[in-house]
Amino acid sequence: MRFASNLSKKVPFFYGWIIVGCSMCANFSRQGSAVATLSVFAVPMTNEFNWSMTAISGAVSLGGVLGAIVSPKVGVLVDRRGAGQVLTIGTLMIGVSMIALSMTTSLIWFYIAYCLGRMTFAGPFEIANTSAVANWFIHLRARAMSFTALAHSIGLAVFPIVAFAVIHAWDWRAGWLAIAGLVLVFGVVPNLFLMIQRPEDVGLRPYSAELNLTKHADRPRAKEVEEELSFTRKEASQTPTFWVLIAISVFIYPVQAGISLHQAPHYINCGLSLGIAATAVSTFSVMSAVSALVFGHLEARFGVRRCLAVAAALMAIGAASMLLVTNAWNAYLSAFVFGAGIGGLIALFPVAWANCFGRKNLGTIRGVTLPVQTLAQATGPLLSGTLFDLSGSYTLSLSLFCASSCVASILALFVVRPLKSVGN
Repeated sequence: MRFASNLSKKVPFFYGWIIVGCSMCANFSRQGSAVATLSVFAVPMTNEFNWSMTAISGAVSLGGVLGAIVSPKVGVLVDRRGAGQVLTIGTLMIGVSMIALSMTTSLIWFYIAYCLGRMTFAGPFEIANTSAVANWFIHLRARAMSFTALAHSIGLAVFPIVAFAVIHAWDWRAGWLAIAGLVLVFGVVPNLFLMIQRPEDVGLRPYSAELNLTKHADRPRAKEVEEELSFTRKEASQTPTFWVLIAISVFIYPVQAGISLHQAPHYINCGLSLGIAATAVSTFSVMSAVSALVFGHLEARFGVRRCLAVAAALMAIGAASMLLVTNAWNAYLSAFVFGAGIGGLIALFPVAWANCFGRKNLGTIRGVTLPVQTLAQATGPLLSGTLFDLSGSYTLSLSLFCASSCVASILALFVVRPLKSVGN
């Protein structure tokens, strides 16, 4: 903290961009436990151990449930102690999880190892990353958040390709060790030494419209500035917007997790090779990275609710196009469209919470609402895997995911910033 405090006074630019960099490193490393990464390991591991897709999916779902359980306490911890500790410890836990996965000998061991990383992925990282960036930015918040989403998508692109290359050269156990190495190298050091929770902690102010206009003046000292309204957890839960955002979580996140895990097995089930499936997953990830940046800029012009509605609609189109995959080009196109929607979702949904309810109690608010999101994510892979084992295809699950995304797109249009009386 002392090193970061001293550095914040010496850098010739707003220190919040270093916070964004720390969050980017954490979001990149976090993807070691992403379902898109696991999807590359799903086929070789199920072939070796003769597991079902439902069994693999169950680990994702259980990890999400555990993440939901710990999220409320993590949210309070982030508001009180800061994001740096949570992100550093979380990255270490994911790295240990990947090392343990390389030693898998049974389904029970797989569940223990993967759930450790998935629990950290689903709860602590989401809360800490969102709070860290939201605390430093009021103006340009969506743009700052889009860079963390960019790192998320870069991780989704890099990890499956690295996993495939190492699996192809050696085996899946070496693949998990390679993933662990990337997680530990990029995730721990920046957040251990550079992360600061709030600008006021080091005599700075959040990046606001006023600060933007005076950015060439002398560095301002901490003082009262125009501040967005901040809701407590109780006040937020009494607004319609709170429940609209909860409903969007219920409908959109099963789609995000369900398709992310099963897209590679779906492409393989359509007759494509593991190599094409892995590159299609990376196509989806690259597009989500580009899309996150695009949506981060569009939000300033069109608002978060319209952009979020478009992102959900793109996910619906992507899910529908996956039903038509017959060759590599179909696979790349469907991954391209679905990735565009995912990028918008990742960049905009945290912004919607921060814009609507402020930054002061954001960790606590997300701590009690994130369990809904993580439980929704947990249902998607399990539902898709179960329907595949029963029917032998992903047609039914993709159809359900398409319909669910359409509902979320409509709900997004009702995300409006709630009003709060001055006396509250």
